[in-house]
Amino acid sequence: MGKNLTSRSEDYSRWYNELVVKADLAENSGVRGCMVIKPYGFAIWEKMQAQLDKMFKETGHENAYFPLFIPKSYLSKEASHVEGFAKECAVVTHYRLKNAEDGSGIVVDEEAKLEEELIVRPTSETIIWDTYRRWIQSYRDLPIMVNQWANVVRWEMRTRLFLRTAEFLWQEGHTAHATRQEAMDEAEQMMHVYADFAESYMGVPVIKGTKTESERFAGAEETFCIEALMQDGKALQAGTSHFLGQNFAKAFDVKFATKEGKQDFVWATSWGVSTRLMGALIMTHSDDNGLVLPPKLAPIQVVIVPIYKGMEQLDAIAERVEPLIKSLREKGISVKFDKRDTHKPGFKFNEYELKGVPVRLAVGQRDLESGTFEVARRDTLEKESVKAEEIVDRITALLEDIQKNIYQKALDFRSDHITKVDTYEEFKNVLEEKGGFISAHWDGTNETEERIKNETKATIRCIPFPPEKEEGSCMVTGNPSVQRVLFAKAY
Repeated sequence: MGKNLTSRSEDYSRWYNELVVKADLAENSGVRGCMVIKPYGFAIWEKMQAQLDKMFKETGHENAYFPLFIPKSYLSKEASHVEGFAKECAVVTHYRLKNAEDGSGIVVDEEAKLEEELIVRPTSETIIWDTYRRWIQSYRDLPIMVNQWANVVRWEMRTRLFLRTAEFLWQEGHTAHATRQEAMDEAEQMMHVYADFAESYMGVPVIKGTKTESERFAGAEETFCIEALMQDGKALQAGTSHFLGQNFAKAFDVKFATKEGKQDFVWATSWGVSTRLMGALIMTHSDDNGLVLPPKLAPIQVVIVPIYKGMEQLDAIAERVEPLIKSLREKGISVKFDKRDTHKPGFKFNEYELKGVPVRLAVGQRDLESGTFEVARRDTLEKESVKAEEIVDRITALLEDIQKNIYQKALDFRSDHITKVDTYEEFKNVLEEKGGFISAHWDGTNETEERIKNETKATIRCIPFPPEKEEGSCMVTGNPSVQRVLFAKAY
C-alpha cells in the first residue's frame, strides 16, 4: 500500500486533505459541504466523546437532547445572537403533504409553506432557553447543568474535511445559575476541562485565554478559549466556553425567585467542542508517512502482523500471540491481530503506519525460534527486538512514552513559534517569514484590531488567561497597553 502523500513542506493543505482521505478518516459526500466520517475516523471521535463525556459528568453535568429545528422567531429574540448567525443559517420554508387529494379524487404530492420558518440549529441557546423558562421558577431549580451531543448546520461556503463543514458533530453545554459569579466560574471551569483533555489525551498543547470583543461568541459577555498551533504555523481554535450573562434569560424571560423572595433573571453559560478537534489531532502530530495518533485516542493501540509461509506457520504464530493478546486486553490495551491472507506484510506495515497505529509487532519464523517480537513505534519509526517474557511490560511502557513524546514534540514546536515583537514592521516580518503565535502589545480598540486583520490577515487569537500584566505601547498606534496578546493567522 503506497502512501504517495504530498509532503508537508511542499503543500501542507494538500497533504492534510490527502491524509484524511487515504487514512480512511472521512471523505466528501454527495451533499455540498458535508462529509462522511468513515468507521476509522468515527472510532477516534468516539474515544474523544467517551473521555469528554466522562469529564463532563465528573463536573456535575447531565446529557439531554433538544430539537434540531428552531422557530425563526426564537433566533431573533437575542439581537447580537441573530446577527452573528444570520448569514450561516439553513432555513426550512416548505413541507410536503404526501398523498393529498386534490378534490377530484386524484392523489397528488402537495407542497405547503410553513406558517413559521424553521432554522436548522447552528447552535441551541435559543431553543434551550425557551425550554429553561418552563424548568426554572425558583432558586431551588438551579443550577441546571446540561450537555447535549448533537449535529449542527452552519452554511459554510468554503469547506474542508473536519475543519469546516456545513454540518458537523459536537457537544454543547448549556448551564443556568443563580449568580453571576457561579456562571463565570462555570465558564472558566469548562475552559480548563477542555485544556486538560487537549493536553492529556490529544497530546496537543494549548494556550488558555479570552477572546476580544469582536471575536466573542454572538450573545456572549465573555468567551474563554483554548488555542492550539498547527505545524504550518497557523493557529486553530480548539474549544470555547462562553459567559452569557443574563442576555438569553432576558430574551426568553427566564426569571427565578431568589432566597430573599425577589425575582431575578438567570445567569447563563454555553460551551462546546466539535469534530474540528479531529483536524487539530491530525495536524499537530502527523508526518509525511501518515497519521501519528496519541495512544489514549487510537482505535487500535497495538497491531500484530504475522510474517509466514503457509498455514502451518500462521497457526504457530497465532498460537504464540494468543496469550499476548489476552494479557494486553486485560490491561485495557486494544489489539488487532491482522492475519488477512489477501495482503502481504509490507502492505500491512504501510497501512498501519499511514493510519497512525502507535505500536506495531511483527512475528515471523525467526522470532518464533528466538522467542522474540520485532517492535516498531509509530512516532519515531524506531524498531527493536523484545523478548517474549518482557513484551507486555515493554508495550505498556512504550504507549506511555509515545503519549508523552508526541506532546513534548508539539510543545517544543510551539515554544519555538511564540515570538515577542514590539513594532508593527517586526510583526509583519515574523508573520510572513516564521508564522506561529506573535506576542505583541495592542491598544484594546476594535479599530486597531480590524486594521491589523485587514492588512495582515492575522487575528487576535486570545488575551492570555490569567492575564500577564506588562505595561507597553501598542505596536500600531503607540497608545498605552496593559498586556501582550497573541496574534496568528488561523484556520
